[in-house]
Amino acid sequence: MDLGLSERVYVLTGASRGLGFATAECLVADGARVVLSARSADGVAAACEKLGDRAFGVPADLRDPAAAGHLVEAARNQFGRLDGALLSVGGPPRGTAAEISDDQWRDSFETVFLGAVRAARTVAGALGEGGAIGLVLSTSVRSPLPGLGISNGLRPGLAAVAKDMADEYGPRGLRVFSLLPGRFLTDRNRELFAATGDADRARAEAEASIPLRRIGDPAEFGRVAAFLLSPAASYVSGTAIPIDGSFLRSL
Repeated sequence: MDLGLSERVYVLTGASRGLGFATAECLVADGARVVLSARSADGVAAACEKLGDRAFGVPADLRDPAAAGHLVEAARNQFGRLDGALLSVGGPPRGTAAEISDDQWRDSFETVFLGAVRAARTVAGALGEGGAIGLVLSTSVRSPLPGLGISNGLRPGLAAVAKDMADEYGPRGLRVFSLLPGRFLTDRNRELFAATGDADRARAEAEASIPLRRIGDPAEFGRVAAFLLSPAASYVSGTAIPIDGSFLRSL
């Protein structure tokens, strides 16, 4: 199936590695061009080198109010257009909601919540009819995850924001949706496994909790995300889509 991605241009944040980079690989493989962003300049440069001349890198931190505007400008200057964005931020600190400090809550709100909302708003202002914005959230939107209180607190709110934006921007022909990844073999999940003190056991327990009995490969997320950003998914908006091997028990 032709996804209609040829020569389309997408901004991807938090995309120097993990699920964002996997999505960039899938977009580029189908003919799209991408502007990659992350806080690490070295990470962005390495990611773009892997993707070739269809990728352009911009180190940026979504806590900076000007960051999203710079990304939009880079897409237009480098590739002459902008068709959508995949907005992902780094995982917040571990800890229960009760034990996390005020400073950690404030910092995570700026990064995880406000940074994503501001970026979505800025990108939407630059898109024409047919544009698409995806927010990479977590299964914590529907079911709290042990020891990840900030994620449990902020990500459900972002899913509601995405729905609100889908309603507001829909009349302009723009789509907004959320993606709820489960466990994938990313650096973030390796860190979470290691933090338990027994990474092998933690991985085995995680796999046992997933009906497919395995951790997902990032490419499995990337293919779904690329499809949803593409014109082939032109009637998908305002929804939160789990990509989790049936981990969630809710319908």
